[in-house]
Amino acid sequence: MTEPYRLSKRMSELGLCSRREADEWIARGWVRVDGKVVSELGTKVLPSQRVSVERQAAAEQSKRVTILINKPVGYVSGQAEDGYKPAVALVNANTRWSDDKAPVQFHPTQLRSLVPAGRLDIDSVGLLVLTQDGRVAKKLIGEDTEIEKEYLVRVQYGKPGRLPDADLRRLNHGLSLDGKKLLPAKVSWQNEDQLRFILREGKKRQIRRMCEMVGLKVLGLKRVRIGRVKLGDLPTGQWRYLREDEQF
Repeated sequence: MTEPYRLSKRMSELGLCSRREADEWIARGWVRVDGKVVSELGTKVLPSQRVSVERQAAAEQSKRVTILINKPVGYVSGQAEDGYKPAVALVNANTRWSDDKAPVQFHPTQLRSLVPAGRLDIDSVGLLVLTQDGRVAKKLIGEDTEIEKEYLVRVQYGKPGRLPDADLRRLNHGLSLDGKKLLPAKVSWQNEDQLRFILREGKKRQIRRMCEMVGLKVLGLKRVRIGRVKLGDLPTGQWRYLREDEQF
């Protein structure tokens, strides 16, 4: 017999919301199991039971925004640390891209619970996603995510000549980090000093560490795409809303 497990976990699995949102909705009485309202946190359910949410939950979720920012060097993705500002500090009415066509008006309440869905380290630039929507965060950084992330990486080889083809193949597949084999990547030369990396995972400083293993020093790193959403012409330090017709 299948063991029961937490309702919030089941709601996340079903793609209804994040676990944190699920607990909030349960506490507000917005969740039903087999048609009955459940308002007790920690309630357990079986996979066979039917979970539904009230209209208020869907209405609140539809107000939640997802923001795309072109992060400059010197900003951290998440919480402020070591005197460096978080990328969310760049989000205000004045820094919104003038070409943003989304029919959404900026309001400071949109900064509440706006968290990064994936990270870019302080020395890296490019596309960073900040979202209030737990479904977006789960899609981009959940354990079983299949979303590709594409980077342009300027490198310098520490030995005479060019990087051997065998080491380029190792970058594509064959390296391990933290005692674990990396998933296959797509790594190719764009020009004589720039590589294109396409990854389906995001370990801490992964590209920099991969490059070190084959004798390459990273001079610059820019994320240009997450899934089907591209950085495009978004200027450095500016942001725009994810449009309704865009899907990662």
